[in-house]
Amino acid sequence: MFLILQDFLGQAFCTLGEIVGSAGSRLEKPLTMGTVTMHPRGRRPTPAASNGGILGKKCGTIILLAEELGNCRDVATLQFCANKLDKKDFFGKSDPFMVFYRSNEDGTFTICHKTEVVRNTLNPVWAAFAIPVRALCNGDHDRAIKVEVYDWDRDGSHDFIGEFTTSYRELARGQSHFNVYEVVNPRKKMKKKKYLNSGTVTLLSFTVEAEHTFLDYIRGGTQLNFTVAIDFTASNGNPSQPTSLHYLSPFQLNAYSLALRAVGDIIQDYDSDKMFPALGFGAKVPPDGHVSHEFPLNGDASNPACCGIAGVLEAYQRSLRRVQLYGPTNFAPVVNHVARSAAMVLDGSQYFVLLIITDGVISDMAQTKEAIVNAAKLPMSIIIVGVGQAEFDAMVELDGDDIRISSRGKVAERDIVQFVPFRDYMSGGPGAGLSMAGLAREVLAEIPDQLLSYMKARGIKPTPIPPMSSETPPP
Repeated sequence: MFLILQDFLGQAFCTLGEIVGSAGSRLEKPLTMGTVTMHPRGRRPTPAASNGGILGKKCGTIILLAEELGNCRDVATLQFCANKLDKKDFFGKSDPFMVFYRSNEDGTFTICHKTEVVRNTLNPVWAAFAIPVRALCNGDHDRAIKVEVYDWDRDGSHDFIGEFTTSYRELARGQSHFNVYEVVNPRKKMKKKKYLNSGTVTLLSFTVEAEHTFLDYIRGGTQLNFTVAIDFTASNGNPSQPTSLHYLSPFQLNAYSLALRAVGDIIQDYDSDKMFPALGFGAKVPPDGHVSHEFPLNGDASNPACCGIAGVLEAYQRSLRRVQLYGPTNFAPVVNHVARSAAMVLDGSQYFVLLIITDGVISDMAQTKEAIVNAAKLPMSIIIVGVGQAEFDAMVELDGDDIRISSRGKVAERDIVQFVPFRDYMSGGPGAGLSMAGLAREVLAEIPDQLLSYMKARGIKPTPIPPMSSETPPP
């Protein structure tokens, strides 16, 4: 029996977001010495908090790199036409369409695309369509792709014209004699000895390009700028009372603090300077007691940025002690505040995220809709977290997942609002941590697609990452 001992060199802690959010997705962290104990089964040493080490001692540097797997990020654009398809309609020709199937590992097929119907023709030309390569062949360029051709019927009993098989590798050859396919109906072929085919389908064009991802932009240098806006209206209740949503308990965080920390702890990794503007709205502020809907939590109107999420939480708690909760609940001022900053940086180098935490119904719905419609043209997203037990119908309306919001006859160019009710993720007890992770996931789920929609609409491509030097850094 041999016992192999290994020397413990040091340890470092980080999140994946820290690595990805670093320049070039390259993060350097100092290794520090922790104390070391043997693995319970004696296989290898592990750091532990016991006597025998010099805590905090620097032991060199570790370099961490993150790479997004690029397999099957390509999107193929294809166009087909057909010639001399079978006539299926008694009083006309045919109304043909095609159905594409991806083959699975078990030999079954899964529908991955349907073309549009071209009416009353035996020689259709279908519109070009784009499809992710992973959807077409699951990354296997030689996997069979089955294509069925039908004649559309109003009652849904579409008549089968025929089928053919191909592969991504074949399609990638583009327009050529390799991509002219006989459409064969197996039943007709069995019945008729002289049967050749039910027409032909020809690939007219094939192009493929890489689909840019959220991480492409982050790694290319796009910075997320995170702004917080907190509801200080009187409907939250007296902050000195435990029933208030703003109550500062010495034992646990209130709903506002929990929501802020859940979202902020994740998004701050993508913000290089870790400075977050923090605003309040709906309160009377000193020294003259006027009602403000975009006052700085740190008291500095010229620079409302706070250092890290901890700095935002500290400024929020200080504000609770110096302002008077009032009203009404107006969103438009904080939306326009961030929009003014976003309007100054339209080149894709920065993207702005506004987190609004609120407890109630919006008082300036018309103005807020107008502000959001205008902001939809900018590199900007809005997250609304609703705390408390109020009805949030207005918030759901602003979240344009089902119906894109409009104002003065103008429809928002993009859906930029995500609303999440905080109560859906608060279970308390041992499961609270898991609930908070779920809240963070839900709140941030739409940011990547919203950022991509802005970049794509403006034709902005991510900045290529310079190749890493092969030289080993000096010790």
